[in-house]
Parts: sequence; structure tokens; C-alpha cells
Amino acid sequence: MFEGQPKGLWALALANTGERFGYYTMLAVFALFLGENFGFAPDTASSIYAAFLALVYFLPVIGGVAADKFGFGKMVTTGIIIMFVGYLLLAFPLGGNGAAIAAMAAALVLVSLGTGLFKGNLQVLVGRLYDEPAFQDKRDAGFSLFYMAINIGAMFAPTAAIKIMEWAQTDLGASKADSYHFAFGVACASLIVSIAIYYAFKSWFSHVLEDGKKEEVADDAAPKAAVQELSPAETKERIVCLCLVFAVVIFFWMAFHQNGLTLTFFARDYVQPTSEGLQSMAFDVTNLVACIFIVYGLFAVFQNKGAKGKGIGAALILLPLAFLGYKYMNLSGNVTVEAPIFQQFNPCFVVALTPVSVALFSWLNKKGKEPSSPKKIGLGMLVAACGFFVMIGASLGLALPLEQGAAIKAGTAVGSVNANWLISTYLVLTFAELLLSPIGISFVSKVAPPKYAGLMMGLWFAATAIGNFLVQIPGLLWGQNVNLVYIWATLAGICLVSALFIFSILKKLEKVS
Repeated sequence: MFEGQPKGLWALALANTGERFGYYTMLAVFALFLGENFGFAPDTASSIYAAFLALVYFLPVIGGVAADKFGFGKMVTTGIIIMFVGYLLLAFPLGGNGAAIAAMAAALVLVSLGTGLFKGNLQVLVGRLYDEPAFQDKRDAGFSLFYMAINIGAMFAPTAAIKIMEWAQTDLGASKADSYHFAFGVACASLIVSIAIYYAFKSWFSHVLEDGKKEEVADDAAPKAAVQELSPAETKERIVCLCLVFAVVIFFWMAFHQNGLTLTFFARDYVQPTSEGLQSMAFDVTNLVACIFIVYGLFAVFQNKGAKGKGIGAALILLPLAFLGYKYMNLSGNVTVEAPIFQQFNPCFVVALTPVSVALFSWLNKKGKEPSSPKKIGLGMLVAACGFFVMIGASLGLALPLEQGAAIKAGTAVGSVNANWLISTYLVLTFAELLLSPIGISFVSKVAPPKYAGLMMGLWFAATAIGNFLVQIPGLLWGQNVNLVYIWATLAGICLVSALFIFSILKKLEKVS
């Protein structure tokens, strides 16, 4: 799984890991911050949250165009600097007045712009690593590993946000509203780590940092890697196919990014506020990391032929098992379940399940039965629909959203749904994400006409941006007191229709891939 990958992959992945840690630390508490600090109602908070996500994923279009003109390396560095300023502005506690709202808006624009210059262009660089003949057949696996690595940052983000806020309140005497700013400050520090990694290991991927001006004067005797020449008709066909995929991507992200909005509202208002016994161990990220080590240890045992490799794998299994056993034997009482903590499960599942996904598709590939990238995207939409069917099951018979919120504030109600419902939903949605997101990015990097590589990757994020803007629709339904079953059914239906659309144009997509 890890063998034969270009070493530049790991440098770029780690640089992105640092940036994603900061971003998801901020995002884990952002929707709750809007209500706590400014007193915004759920529908208003939903609109702001969705608009921010839309900007984060739309501005890579501009970043892609800029990179095609000025160079990918320059835009990555510029993006980090702009993001840092944005997070720094969020980190200052300015209260909840009009000036504070204006400062927050400015910060969100800066974070969005910086992400637009950084995120998409970094992924284009990853794609270029696989343009070399020696790595071309490892593209999908490489993007899956890249995706896994950056989720390591996201995995620890919710815990970091909660712990830094608790520290600010207990040790520094900060109010709950002010403690959110400390979580935003963590994002500033993470960007420093990210850019340090990028420059420390730049030599590993410097050959894909193309600068337009340098290319024009390059010696013909030492040309860059061969680029496939496409006819206008072929270029048009590829762009049309990519746009059809982008249309489906819109609805996936509309559904998936409910994790920071309505699924967080559900965790806050409906899930039991405490957990005990074996289930309580799931809310300690160190226990989840131990489980991840066990998964990787199993792969080491079964994939390594030498005794040394099998021994290392056995250690990766036995030591975490001993750690988990010790933690279980020393359990006592209940643990408090904070709403943001549920956002740790998706990245944890990504890290744990990526080797399973890569191994499965490698095995199918050897048998000549691996699904094409477009088919994986269609399957991903089907699986996403299943995730919201789980939520329908969890929501049967529950009070309407605004009624439940009012009852909780009045002290006459508490969450009653077992946390396993929501954990299971995140597990199913993670399966969908692994089928669609890294595979979709790989598909774009492979199919995009070479001279439009930056723009096409930017349009992938633009589609994601539209989906993120539509994230607010379930939030608005929540604010209008719509039955929860109808909210989740709407999302499930959208995913099913999108899957049917992909399968209806599958042959067209497979032709260009």
C-alpha cells in the first residue's frame, strides 16, 4: 500500500495535515460559536456557516487560474500567509457587537481566500507527481493515501478545540463565548508548522513546481515530462464529462457537510449528554488512535513476508490492545459528551479505513474487477444515502427541533438518543467519502486537459462550494421546525437521485477516464 509512492507525496500530505488541523479545529466549534458569541438563531448561523464553506471551496477557482499564470509554489505560500492573518483576526475576542461581526466577516474572507490559493494548488502538485510513467498506475492509491494523511490533522481537531476551550475557562477564567477564540488561535500555530514542513521537504517535489516563465525559456534538449496533446474535440469532451461529475459533487457535499451543522445540532440537542462503559471510550481520541494502530498492525502481519515485518505488526496490535485493556479496566463513572467531539469520528474512520479501501481495490484490480473511478463516485452517492437512512431511524418519534431546543433551555428535556446512532452515521458517510472525494480528485487530475489543469481542479472546488452553500437548506429547515425525518429523507433522496444520474452517464465518463 505504501510502497512505490513518490516521496513528494508524503511532504505535500504532511504540509496539508498541518493546515487541515487548524481548519477543522476552527470548524468544529464555529457553528456553535455563532450562537454563543453573537446570539444568532440556528437558521442565521446556518446561512453564515454555509456561506463561509462556499467561499472556502469556491475561491480555489481563482487560485487555480492564478497558479496557471504565476506558478503553483508561489500561490501555495501566499495562501498560507493570508490564512494566517485571517485566523489571527478570529483569535482576538472582540465581543458580539457590530464591529466584532465585521471583523469576523473579514477574517472569514481572508481564511477563504488563503485556502483557495493553498488547497487546490497543493493537490494539483500531488497529481503532477503521478504524471511520471513510473507512478501513473498508483494515482488512485496515492490520492487515497494523501487523503488519509490530511485527515490525521482533522482527527485531533475536535479534541484540541474542546480542550483548549476548557483550559481557557478553568485556568484563565475566560467566559464560554471568549474561549472559542483560543480554539481559533490553534489554527494560527498549525499554519506555522504547515509552511515549515513545505519548505523543509521542498526538494522532494521541486520537479513539479512549474513556473510559466521558466517553461517558456527551457532548453529543448531537456524538456519537461511529456504532455498529452488533445484536439479541441477531445478537450471539449473531457471538460463536459468533468462538469457532469461536478454537478453530482455539489449534492454530495451538500449532504456530507451536515457534519458541522445539522448533525452537530442533533448531537447538541438529541444525543444523550453522557456516556459510560465501553461506549465512553469512543470519546477519547487516544483510544481511537490505538484502534487505528491495530488496523495497521493487522495489515503488517498479513502483508509482510519477513519475520521482522510480522513482528512489528504484532507489536502494533498487542501494545494498543494492552493500552485499551488498561483503559477499560480503569473506567469509572460517566464522561460528558460535547457536541463538537462527534466530528472526530469521520477523520478517524478515514485514517483507519483507507488501507482497507486501498487493499480492497488493489485486490479487485488484480482480478480485473476494480470499479472505474466514475462508478466509485456513483457507489459513493448510494452509500451516502444509506447514512441518512440511519439518521431517519434515529429520529423517529423525536420532538421537533425548536421545541426540543426550548425544552432544553427550560431544563425540562435532555438528549435521549444513544450516541451509537450518530457514530454509525459518521461511519457510513466515511465509506461514501472514501469512494467519492479522493477518487474524484484523482479523476479530475487524470482527465483534465493539461493546459486547464489548475482551472479544472478549481472547478472541482467550485462545485464543492455550491454544495457547501446548499448546506444551509437543512439548517433552514431545522430553523423552521421541520420534522427531523423529513430533513434526513430530503438528503437521502438527493443522494439517490445523484447516484442514478452518474450511472446513467457512466459509459460516457468511463470513455475519457
